[in-house]
Amino acid sequence: METRRLGRTEHLSSVAILGGAAFWDSDEATTSSLVADAMAAGVNHIDVAPQYGRAEVLLGPAIEANRTALFVAGKTLRHHADGVRAQLDETLAKLRVDQLDLYQLHAVTDLEELDRRRDAAEVLLEARDQGLCRFIGITGHNVTTPRAQLEALRRYDLDTVMVPIYPTLLADLEYRHDLEALLEVTAERDVGVMAIKAGARRPWGGTARTASTWYEPHHERTDLAQGIRFALSTPGVTGFCTPGDVAIARVAIEIAAGDMAMDEAQRAALVAASAREPVIFPIPS
Repeated sequence: METRRLGRTEHLSSVAILGGAAFWDSDEATTSSLVADAMAAGVNHIDVAPQYGRAEVLLGPAIEANRTALFVAGKTLRHHADGVRAQLDETLAKLRVDQLDLYQLHAVTDLEELDRRRDAAEVLLEARDQGLCRFIGITGHNVTTPRAQLEALRRYDLDTVMVPIYPTLLADLEYRHDLEALLEVTAERDVGVMAIKAGARRPWGGTARTASTWYEPHHERTDLAQGIRFALSTPGVTGFCTPGDVAIARVAIEIAAGDMAMDEAQRAALVAASAREPVIFPIPS
């Protein structure tokens, strides 16, 4: 599998980043099997959060056994300094590590939420200084995410961002403008960029749910491959987080081992074809 430099972290991350949300309600055997298969395919980067159900506990043994081969990223949704630090300690214990490679402010969706995370951001900066994590970053899940992340980069010395990228979002000219503005700054500052929701199709709506993701993903391999290639052909993007469903994550990893090239004409055609689909955001409450 192709690897790409994750900005100034200097880590050569696999283009497929194993998303811990797939292990929300998994079991030890399933988790161990998928991690082993992912690593065999070349995956060397795992992303997980306390909000992903049992994922931290289930991933702990696999991470402990393969620590030197994996770039391990965690997250926090908490706001207050004491709570963030306590959660970091819990994450380190569950993942069976002494240090995270990356610790991220999780789900900072807009400027108001960024303001509410001021104390949390300071804890992340201190954790990096103290060696509890090597790098720090920010994630978000809404159409306002690029704007919030751009402001976060103005306020804080962050190493990475994780931002939604899939064709329907880029059909929104305001989102595209905000994303391009963010990517211009990440390139200038050598900030690593990771994509989420590469496999998204649309909200579930009244459709019967056939996957454990909170949005309806692409099920057809060809469509899923196009979404992944679209995200990875976005300038500056290092990798994409695999969808939060075990079966679809497996297919996404297989796809990512192939040719990820997509030219501008192909990108434009995908955006045009998906322009009438509703975006998946905001996350249903």
